[in-house]
Amino acid sequence: MKENKPVLSAKEQLKQKEFQEEAVTHINSLYNYALHLTMNPSDAQDLVQETYLKAYKFFDSFERGTNCKAWLFKILKNNYINKFRKNAREPGKVDYDLIKDFYHTIKDVQRDTTETDSDFFHSLLHEEVYQALQSLPEEFREVIQLCDIEGFTYEEIANMVESPIGTVRSRLYRGRKLLRAKLEDYARNHGYNTDSGE
Repeated sequence: MKENKPVLSAKEQLKQKEFQEEAVTHINSLYNYALHLTMNPSDAQDLVQETYLKAYKFFDSFERGTNCKAWLFKILKNNYINKFRKNAREPGKVDYDLIKDFYHTIKDVQRDTTETDSDFFHSLLHEEVYQALQSLPEEFREVIQLCDIEGFTYEEIANMVESPIGTVRSRLYRGRKLLRAKLEDYARNHGYNTDSGE
């Protein structure tokens, strides 16, 4: 017996195409940020998947022309807070049709699962730099990653971490100062001038 597949409306097809172009292109950055938050590859994958499901569901409310990456990071951070920090008492209800449609939308973009056990972000940095960054307190590490690695503005970061811009600037200043102190030997060994002039 032949199974009838639902036919997507023109509106839904357009939504999938726009979502692919606007949102799915940021999947690696989202995974890196999720890994930074969860420190666990499996939890990071789950968090990214949940973020994309929620983003797709509410994509009609996304304001075109604004920073989609910042919007996704905010959703991811909220999902993380709700799921991993508050230990929800009951699992959320799952719309399996939405998951199936969503899977078909992103399946060609999803990275090979063998890569997920290795931190893509980690592979971009020298081991000493990565370890120094990881050793910072979370509040400093997070704003450094969002600003210096992901390239978000102070305003976008303030929105994501739900802190005033002044707090973000202060954390960046203090975090960079701590990171610089931790990396002085590394910098000297690689030929960089470490005289800060302070």
